[in-house]
Amino acid sequence: MASLTAGLAGGLVATIVMTVFMMVLGDDSPPPTAGLVAKFAGGDPEEYAMPGMLLHLLYGIGAGAVFAVGVPIVGLELSSILVAVGLGLVYGIVLMIGGMLFWMRGVIGIEPDKGMMMMFGTVHVIYGVVLGAFLGAGVLG
Repeated sequence: MASLTAGLAGGLVATIVMTVFMMVLGDDSPPPTAGLVAKFAGGDPEEYAMPGMLLHLLYGIGAGAVFAVGVPIVGLELSSILVAVGLGLVYGIVLMIGGMLFWMRGVIGIEPDKGMMMMFGTVHVIYGVVLGAFLGAGVLG
């Protein structure tokens, strides 16, 4: 069983890896979380790129903790790295769908285009796989 601390650390590592991919593959636009900050602070999302990245980092750390604590609650086990990566992949897809439907469309009011959805999906799958691998390696190592 992965600990809360391992989940926090895994969330941090996975978010950093995800962010690197966002920066390499992205179009230099601010993250959707900058739109969330702008919605409540007023102004343009470009003005809130760094606070948006910090918020995204905090979300990623928290999501790692939820995964580590939640896996055993739902009756699953990170019994091997392969299982952990598979569960992380599924978790990344769940986060992607939740992010697109709830945060982007529902809260922020963004209607993502195909390119944004592809990028969003890709980086969330990367997040989930890295998180699963990190926790799977820690549980077994």
